[in-house]
Amino acid sequence: MASPSIKRSKSQEVGQSFPLRLHLALPLVTRRCAAVLMEVSLVAASALVPYSIGLYAKEHSTAQPVPLNPVLASTEEAIAETLAYPLRELHTRQVAPLTNLFWCGALVMPVVVVSWQLYRLGKTGKTTPKDWLGIQVVTAYGTAPGLLRVIWREGVGRWGIPVGTAYLLWRYTGAFPDIGILLGLAGLMLLAESASALFNSRRRTLHDRLAGTYVVEAGRVPPYSERFHPRRGHEQFVTLEVENGWQSPSEDTTTSQRPERTVTTIVLTSQQPNRRSLNLWLWMRRHPGLTLLIIAFAGMASVLGTFVGTQIYIQSQANRREFKQQDNEVFLALVKQLSSTSPTALEERRGALLALARLDDSRAVPLLVDMLGQERTPTLIDAIQQALVSTGPESLPALRRLNQSLQNDQETLKRRGAAKELQIVALRQRATSRAIAKILTVYAGQTHNADLSRTNLGQVNSGAAQFTLVLDNLDLSGINFRSAILSNASLRNSRFYGAGEDQRFGTFDDSLADLSGADLKEADLTGANLSNVPMNRTNFVRATLNQANLSNSHLGGANLSSTQLIGADLQQAMLENASLTGANLGQAKLGLSNLHGARLGQANAMGGDFSYADLSQSNWQGADLSRANLSNANLREADLSATKLVEANLSNAQLQNANLRNSNLSAANLQGANLTGADFLGVTFAAATPGQSNQFLEKPPSAATAARVKGVNFAKAKNLDAKQIKFICANGGQHPQCP
Repeated sequence: MASPSIKRSKSQEVGQSFPLRLHLALPLVTRRCAAVLMEVSLVAASALVPYSIGLYAKEHSTAQPVPLNPVLASTEEAIAETLAYPLRELHTRQVAPLTNLFWCGALVMPVVVVSWQLYRLGKTGKTTPKDWLGIQVVTAYGTAPGLLRVIWREGVGRWGIPVGTAYLLWRYTGAFPDIGILLGLAGLMLLAESASALFNSRRRTLHDRLAGTYVVEAGRVPPYSERFHPRRGHEQFVTLEVENGWQSPSEDTTTSQRPERTVTTIVLTSQQPNRRSLNLWLWMRRHPGLTLLIIAFAGMASVLGTFVGTQIYIQSQANRREFKQQDNEVFLALVKQLSSTSPTALEERRGALLALARLDDSRAVPLLVDMLGQERTPTLIDAIQQALVSTGPESLPALRRLNQSLQNDQETLKRRGAAKELQIVALRQRATSRAIAKILTVYAGQTHNADLSRTNLGQVNSGAAQFTLVLDNLDLSGINFRSAILSNASLRNSRFYGAGEDQRFGTFDDSLADLSGADLKEADLTGANLSNVPMNRTNFVRATLNQANLSNSHLGGANLSSTQLIGADLQQAMLENASLTGANLGQAKLGLSNLHGARLGQANAMGGDFSYADLSQSNWQGADLSRANLSNANLREADLSATKLVEANLSNAQLQNANLRNSNLSAANLQGANLTGADFLGVTFAAATPGQSNQFLEKPPSAATAARVKGVNFAKAKNLDAKQIKFICANGGQHPQCP
């Protein structure tokens, strides 16, 4: 009898489930790759969506900023340290309250999503994307893999080994610290791990073979030959039923008579005998004499070991007490010598001070600092200073506290008019300043974590306590100079930015000094490396920073009035609301810098580079910007009145609502600039050539001195007079009044 044909209607095909239709359309390998991409995208989206909302709230929220959540700060720091990313000011960042909320969500949501998907994969063999695509992960027995196997499969096999290998290659080769190379290596390793399925007959990847799992069509199990693997030492029973007389589909299933089936059962057993496990108690019962001997030797060894260890401990404690007693005797003898009143007391005390400094005793530094704060003899003050220098950087915290205390004493004595006492205090203050300066000089490179905040190291140029801080060509990176007084200091070619322990710049352990709020009035920082250094609200009035490296530095609200910045590198520096009135910025590099709201009146910026800089709402009244590069700069609402912009490059600059009144734009390039709302009242587009001495009239401006306005749209510019419009039209500019 012919088998009946089965026809499916169109409605039945449409009604098929999405996984089934996808199964019919795409092969298993394609769906596996799609499932991985969907799983990664799901986790990434769970983090990026709340993070983006929090970032938007941070930038646009009007609520009072609050400190960054400590958990977020710690997580951020841990990630930055792992990836060697230079993350600065972690715990001082201020964010909006909503930012803290959503960023906490960005931290928690990926953990929740990953945990839920791993739980589903362990219990059912399917993640949500795998369920959508009709694939399943099973063991060799066709069951769900379980949580432990899934964690091993995903955490170690799929991600741990490839990403860990990529990280080790990146960290300990020349690729460190480039994050792009790390991402590329990780991608290649993950691709190679997935491609390992091509070398397996069952298309099993490395993580599947490590975990003993298979990826199959949903609802199916691995082939029968793959499901059973006898283990050594264990009997395996496999029953195979062979049925004779199997009914063909073409046979009539409605008949009541069915052929009998013969069932044959084959039992397979392991050929190896089952090994009995070792039983310690049984062995001890069979060998009682040997057991007692072992126990006796073990007891004697433990008693002897305890006795010897106790004796060693007692002797070491006795030696420690003896050495400590000797140190106490020496310390007390030196203290007694310091209080001597004999005729030779001065020399004895000086010798005792130096001996005390060399004594390895934690009480030496506090005693020396206390003596310095009370000593009245100038020679002994200098001797104490020398002794403190020989103790090294460990004396810096105590010297800092004494320095601050003496500074307060000086201010109090000045009000009282006690001249004699003020002189003694000034000598002590000079001694602390000299000791700090000498320690920073002698122990350069060993003071990276020194705290000298609010320390007075400023110049004293009158009286007997004259002092000038000189720290030229030194490594001062990592030192905290926040709110310190460093006026008139000489810091030429000194380095305030170091590479850290890994000796690589641009990594997490970069060593940065902190000069925020410091007073560097009239200081000499020629050629100094101040890259990335925080200097917010720092006072640089009349300071010299020629050829200094200030790239990526933070100078928000800093006072750089009348500062010399000739040839300085300020690229990508943050100078928002800074004051540079009267500063000399000749040939300085300020590309991509942020000068929003900065004050640069009367500044000399001839030949300076301001390309792509943010100069919005900045004030340049009376400044000289001749031959300056302002291409692609943001000059919205900037005040450029009475400025000299001769031969300046303003191509593609944003000059919306800028004030250009009475400025000189001779030979300037305005092509591509946006001049909407710009004020051109009294602007000079071309300089007139003066005539000879016996002539009263000037020659008309030459083409060489004319501003380049070809193609520039002046339609929305303000306050253009007839002469300016005539020039614009004659030189190819665009204006509604042009013929």
